[in-house]
Amino acid sequence: MKKSNQKKEFPNNGYIPFDLNKINKKILDSILILSDGSHFFGTSFGSKKRSMGELCFNTSLTGYQEIITDPSYAGQIITFTFPHIGNIGSNSSDDEGQTGSVAGIVVRQPPSSPSNWRSEKSFNDWLIFNNIPGIYGIDTRLLTKTIRKYKSCNAMICYDENGNFDLNELKSELNKHPKMDGLNLSSFVTTKKQYKFTERPHKLLSKKNIVNGIFKPKIVVIDFGVKRNILRHLVNLNADIIVLPEDTNFEKIENFEPDGIFLSNGPGDPAATETKCRKLLKSIFKLNIPVFGICIGHQLIGLSFGATTSKMSQGHRGANHPVKNLLNNKVEITSQNHGYQIDINSLPNCFEITHTSLFDSSIEGLKHKNLPIFSVQYHPEASPGPTESSYLFEEFLNYIKVSKNAKTE
Repeated sequence: MKKSNQKKEFPNNGYIPFDLNKINKKILDSILILSDGSHFFGTSFGSKKRSMGELCFNTSLTGYQEIITDPSYAGQIITFTFPHIGNIGSNSSDDEGQTGSVAGIVVRQPPSSPSNWRSEKSFNDWLIFNNIPGIYGIDTRLLTKTIRKYKSCNAMICYDENGNFDLNELKSELNKHPKMDGLNLSSFVTTKKQYKFTERPHKLLSKKNIVNGIFKPKIVVIDFGVKRNILRHLVNLNADIIVLPEDTNFEKIENFEPDGIFLSNGPGDPAATETKCRKLLKSIFKLNIPVFGICIGHQLIGLSFGATTSKMSQGHRGANHPVKNLLNNKVEITSQNHGYQIDINSLPNCFEITHTSLFDSSIEGLKHKNLPIFSVQYHPEASPGPTESSYLFEEFLNYIKVSKNAKTE
C-alpha cells in the first residue's frame, strides 16, 4: 500500500499526547495566547480562571513548589521545560513565600498522583487552594523556542468549560496588559509589617550551623520579596533577624542599631523599585555598615551608585547556571531567577566585578572597593538548586565581624 505524503493537519500548535480524532475535543478547555498572536490549546488544571502575565521558562528538574512560591515570579506565567511537574505533591515546608503572586504555570504532562512521603496535598489541589491557574498538554519545547524569539512576551491563560474562545477578544485584552519594564512589583509581595524570623535551614540543605560563639549580630532585612531560605541562612549565622517592608523609614532601621543590612530578591523592574526606594537606599549606604544584596538587591546596589539596568533576552531561570568566581578562579553551579541585569559598561569604578556568567558573561557579583558592600545576582540559598554558593552568607558574617572590630578599635 502506498503511503500518503500528506501531512496530518492539527487544529492547534499545542502538544496533545493522543490521537485528536479519537478524543472529545471539549477536554481542550484552556488556551494559552501569546502577545505575538500565537496560541496553544490545552487542558486546564489548578484554578479555573483567566490570568495574564509575562511568559518565561524555567529549566530546573526539581523544586517546582519552591519556584512557584518564589515572590520574584510575581506577575509571570512560568513554563516548566521539565515534563514531570507535580509528581511529588506539595507540603507546607517548601513554600518560599506567600503563594498566589505567580500568574500561572504551563506544563507538558498532566500532574500525576503524588508519590512522596513528605506530600500533604496533591499538586492540583494545592494550586486550587492557592488560586493558581495551570494548563497542560502543551509542547513546552516548542513554546520555549517561541518565547526565545522575543526579548519579552506577555501571555494569557484562559479557561472555558466548553472550549469556546473568542480569539480576537482575548488578544485585544492581552494587548492592554502592561509590559514588565517600569513595574515596581515588590510593593505587592513585601511584608506589610515587621517581624522576626528564627527558623534555620533544613538539615539536608545545611552542612552545619555556623560556629559563631556568643556573637549574635543583628541583621535588618529589607523585604522586596524575600525567600524563606534566605532568611534561614541568615539565622544560621547565629543572627537576630528583623524583616522590614520595602517602604520602611530610615529612622526605624537606625533604631534597631543593625550590625548588617540585607537587601533581598524580588520581582519587577529594578529601576522602578530603585526610584521608589532611592532615598532609603542612599541613607543605608551612608551608615557604613556591611550590606549584602541578592538578585534585585544586587541590582539596587548597582543602580544606587550610578549604574543602569536593562531587560535581558529571556533572563536566567534554572538551577544549573555556571558562574565563574573571579576572586578564586573557580566555577560554581548556581540557582538563578532574574530577567534584568546590571549593564557592564555603566558600572562605576568604585565596584569590582567578582562573579560572571559563563553563559553570556553578564555580571553575577559585585564588591565595593571602599565600603563593606557586596552582592550577587544569583541565589546562593538555592531552594531549588545546588548549595555550593552558600559560603556567601559566611562572607557576610565576616564583613560584620570586621566592621564591629574596626569600630571597637
